[in-house]
Amino acid sequence: MPTDEPVLVTGAAGGQQGSTGRHVVRLLLDRGQAVRAFVRTDDERAAALRKAGAEVVVGDLREITDVLAAVRGVRRAFFTYPVTDGLLEASGAFAAAARREGVERVVEVSQLAAAPDAGTPRMRQHWVAEEVFDRAEIGAVHLRAGVFFENLDFLVRAAGGRELAMPLGAPDTVLPLIAGQDVARVGAGLLADPMPPCPDPVVLLTGQVLSVSEIVKTFGGGLTYTDASPEEWRERAMSLYGDAHVVAHLDKLWELFRLIGSHHELYEVTPSIERFGGRAPGTLREFVQGRVG
Repeated sequence: MPTDEPVLVTGAAGGQQGSTGRHVVRLLLDRGQAVRAFVRTDDERAAALRKAGAEVVVGDLREITDVLAAVRGVRRAFFTYPVTDGLLEASGAFAAAARREGVERVVEVSQLAAAPDAGTPRMRQHWVAEEVFDRAEIGAVHLRAGVFFENLDFLVRAAGGRELAMPLGAPDTVLPLIAGQDVARVGAGLLADPMPPCPDPVVLLTGQVLSVSEIVKTFGGGLTYTDASPEEWRERAMSLYGDAHVVAHLDKLWELFRLIGSHHELYEVTPSIERFGGRAPGTLREFVQGRVG
């Protein structure tokens, strides 16, 4: 049975990149679990979290005094940080605070190919963050996730549903994909009370592997694919995201997929989604059919 001791969830307000924190809050509350939701701004999204039954704390994940206050009295936590500057600062502060307060498990969102020699700066930063959490000895579990359905949906919506313009090369280029909700479902499952055993601290999360042409067909509605040049992509991406960190990461990520092409041994649906999340992974078709607007 869930206890009154809260699970701390960062990124609880959600955003455009998957909103895993917000989904974890909802999933834990649905289980009857007390939740402490960490948000950056006390706005209408924070108000909605309070209304749903979460305890809301406001702070900056890069500021150790804010994080220490949020972690106090917590044994389990979910950590996610948006694709922007500050990941390593936030990871360091959170790991130090969690160790000081005796946290027993931190489930943190990483990326599928995180490694010291990974092809994007963000992936390399994620690997460093994993090392920081591991060395803090706080029961860290790293969710190495593929590309979120939500990331593709954002680009499709930004183009009015008419065109998917990305520098991915041929239409048979494949992408490892997953729903943000499935990442959250795995996170919530690993933070359940009692905590399930997780012998491997690295949990790979891919829910579906699709080619670009299959992605376009699934979105439907007359959507077409254009193999944009990297220069065109970067210029358009800056106007969409307004964040050089995001653009630099995605630019290198799309380049990697373009170079890999139609096959990679890492691209396969992973059983960990059903094992810890309680059901088979959702498909892009189900996501598209279920989205609003």
